[in-house]
Amino acid sequence: MTHPEHWLQVRPEGLYCLAGDFYIDPVRPVARAVITHAHSDHARPGHGAVLATPETLALMAVRMGANHAATTQALAYGEILALGDVTLRLAPAGHVLGSAQVVMDRAGRRAVVSGDYKRAADPTCTPFEPVICDVFVTEATFGLPVFTHPPAFDEIGKLIASIRLFPDRTHVAGVYSLGKAQRVIALLRQAGWDAPIYIHGALQAVCAAYENAGVALGELRSATVAAKSEMAGGIVLAPPSAIADRWARRLTDPVTVMASGWMRVRQRAKAGGIELPLVISDHADWPELLQTMQDVQAPEIWVTHGNEEALIHAAGLRGLRGRALRLIGYDDGGEAAA
Repeated sequence: MTHPEHWLQVRPEGLYCLAGDFYIDPVRPVARAVITHAHSDHARPGHGAVLATPETLALMAVRMGANHAATTQALAYGEILALGDVTLRLAPAGHVLGSAQVVMDRAGRRAVVSGDYKRAADPTCTPFEPVICDVFVTEATFGLPVFTHPPAFDEIGKLIASIRLFPDRTHVAGVYSLGKAQRVIALLRQAGWDAPIYIHGALQAVCAAYENAGVALGELRSATVAAKSEMAGGIVLAPPSAIADRWARRLTDPVTVMASGWMRVRQRAKAGGIELPLVISDHADWPELLQTMQDVQAPEIWVTHGNEEALIHAAGLRGLRGRALRLIGYDDGGEAAA
């Protein structure tokens, strides 16, 4: 009865740790929740007690209000906490600021729930840390061989090159408000873009939270109040839903940009009217998913959501036992296309 399959259960609320009496990223209000990161499909209001990294708790307060849970407890990376018969710690997931893997040890067995994660470098969050375990619970958002993400820095180079080619047009990029927006800003700064970056009002609070956490983003200006002429030749960041609506029509001959892992699928870019698709993802691509299976050395791979079948097949080819949890309520977390 020490194997994780006996104390990790799939319930309507989400993945439940029976030995510690808590849920991980539950989709319904529960008494005790451990939250991997602050994206809305994983972090929801109404729980009794919430445990997460300090950064995730700060972002949850910004997005859902300070009273999103009855009580909260911060656990920094590497700190160890006993919950029932389980020893728990949080390890970096590399997805967004504060994102964590939930590492659970019980009776000599270890299970790791990774939440959402990526292996690519990101200046705005702590890199993913492979944790050797007996059961590794993974996402599979981009769990097909076609998804091999190019270096994000190269994709940002395409944006800067386009601005040089069309210096009188305003480039408006669709970016998810948590994680993608701040990563794109940081990548632009690394590439030498020192000019102000204009942001939609929906991005302001989360960008401020990143700054408060020590992530420097440079000068940001409100795209809502800036003059049309001021933004010509510049970069505007907005939620994906805003770049093709009436809000973007006030920009000067806008070049429509989208930063998403789904931009690898050119039909999506074309259907969304995207002139400049940038393949920048906050999720692991196919090679990274396979590399992670190797790095964690787990004989069992459980898949929460995404393209489960392909990843389970790949696990089987490597002599690993695969299992589809088919959890309901999770999406592509920050990869929404137009």
